[in-house]
Amino acid sequence: MTKLAHRVAALGLAGAALVGLGAGFGPQALAAGGTRSTAAPSFPALDAAALHAAIQTRPTDDTSGAIARVGEPGQLWKGSTVDSQTGRKIPENAHFHIGSISKVFETTIVLQLAAESRIDLDQTVQHYMPGLLPDTFKPITVRELVNYTSGLPDVDEGKPADSVDETIADRYRYRTFDEIINTTLRPTHRPGPGPHFTPGTKQEYNSLGFRIAGKLIEQVTGHSYKEEVTTRILKPLHLSQTSVPENDPVMPRPYLHGYVTDSHGTAVDVSEQGGDPSNMISTPADLDRFITALFQGRLLPAAQLNEMFTLPKDSDGKPVPFIGTSCNKQACFAAGLMSTPLPGGLVLWGKTGHDDGYANGMFATRDLSLRGIYSVSNLSLDFGAPTPLANRLLTAVLNPTASRG
Repeated sequence: MTKLAHRVAALGLAGAALVGLGAGFGPQALAAGGTRSTAAPSFPALDAAALHAAIQTRPTDDTSGAIARVGEPGQLWKGSTVDSQTGRKIPENAHFHIGSISKVFETTIVLQLAAESRIDLDQTVQHYMPGLLPDTFKPITVRELVNYTSGLPDVDEGKPADSVDETIADRYRYRTFDEIINTTLRPTHRPGPGPHFTPGTKQEYNSLGFRIAGKLIEQVTGHSYKEEVTTRILKPLHLSQTSVPENDPVMPRPYLHGYVTDSHGTAVDVSEQGGDPSNMISTPADLDRFITALFQGRLLPAAQLNEMFTLPKDSDGKPVPFIGTSCNKQACFAAGLMSTPLPGGLVLWGKTGHDDGYANGMFATRDLSLRGIYSVSNLSLDFGAPTPLANRLLTAVLNPTASRG
């Protein structure tokens, strides 16, 4: 796999979309470092037939259905498939668990509090919450929490993996921020995990940092994460189909059913599930409205918004090294958002998200010349694998003629 294809796949979008694109793109729109060009990109017009074909589930997809929404200026396409388990057509604007896409909402709130001088991005977790981290951890700044350079272990690191049947049986479990943080860093019956690297020197995908950031939001504001995201984002943007369910497992209707295949090969409906205080439910239309408003600067002042498009750099001004497979050797995450370079200097910024039974994506170019949202009812618990449907969707957007061929 080429370097570019690897980074596209890391966002859940495959290198197949890159075939034959060189002649189909106009001038550079956005450099990988986040600087804007004066020229506008030239994307192919949306091809409804190619997009419809792209989201149709195939036996090798290990999925039961999908919904998607793609937009360019003056153009909008919406689509859905049949749910293979029920035989019914999935509504195009069905609700779904958005998984780690909620990190973008959470980062937005952290940056709003920074703009209000209630949080200092350069101040440390140890300053704001003394004793939260074991003494083995060096000072970690708030910025390092949300740009994946904290060096923290991930949630439940070191815990023996649950079987698929245990995961299904335990799906209603709900854990607070405190419970997740404490059981990860100070587990019983096994040693606690230590730091992965010195904060700020490398980048690694991490969810524990965002549970800590969620706790920080609640401490600084005196309100729950649900209250803050509702007051600061959902109500101002009229995102009436987006919610923070907390400990309520009931799904709003209509919804995309999420399934997990158990050890007997049966697809079990896991749409109703627990999670933690930052778990969110949304729809393609609401996420489209959210990313549009965010990139337009309607939620953050320019300085704080730029944090979401600024990759962490080393002392030489180069992106810090990345540990793992999400990026290709060097950092590709800014605060909350991931960058994926495309041909001609174009860059997609966005976030994938997984919950049991769901694999999702939300992405756009910074100038909103292309936007895309998808959710797949994912039968597998392999959250690290690229989503084939997303691969085909990007191909249909960037090179519709090839995708139909």
